[in-house]
Amino acid sequence: MREPISPVLHFEDGPINGVMIWPLRAVSDHRGWLVELFRSDELPAGNVPAMAYLSETLPGILRGPHEHRDQDDLFAFVGPGDFELFCWDVRPSSGTMGKRQRLVAGSSFPARVLVPKGVVHAYRNISASPGWVFNAPNRLYRGRNRAEPVDEIRHEEAPDHPFRTDD
Repeated sequence: MREPISPVLHFEDGPINGVMIWPLRAVSDHRGWLVELFRSDELPAGNVPAMAYLSETLPGILRGPHEHRDQDDLFAFVGPGDFELFCWDVRPSSGTMGKRQRLVAGSSFPARVLVPKGVVHAYRNISASPGWVFNAPNRLYRGRNRAEPVDEIRHEEAPDHPFRTDD
């Protein structure tokens, strides 16, 4: 059975409550560079990561839109390449319900982005080469020992979803 589509059918561009963006700063020396991807003292208590992974996305590929009921995603877009990130606020209790937030991040703007649970999100590799995304969610994928259902509502599987990335 498919999850219900968002009660919001039209989104207005603007910031979304709970979506946090930090520019990433590299510290360089004669050996190369280092970037802090997250620090527990900079995150709200409930958003501290439980695991981390790195994914590669091919040029032009869109991942999402999807959302999580219980998981917050802490993405780091550092390159190679650039990604366009889209977020849609469909949380009924949010003061920014109905907002869509867009950001280009990666090589041109290294950034860390916290996407809270209930915010629909997607990202597309807008570069000519594969790009990497680091994620440190605050929940384990499929729970402890991978024994729970995946916490993901995949809107990309519904042709009538309102989460547009092509405008």
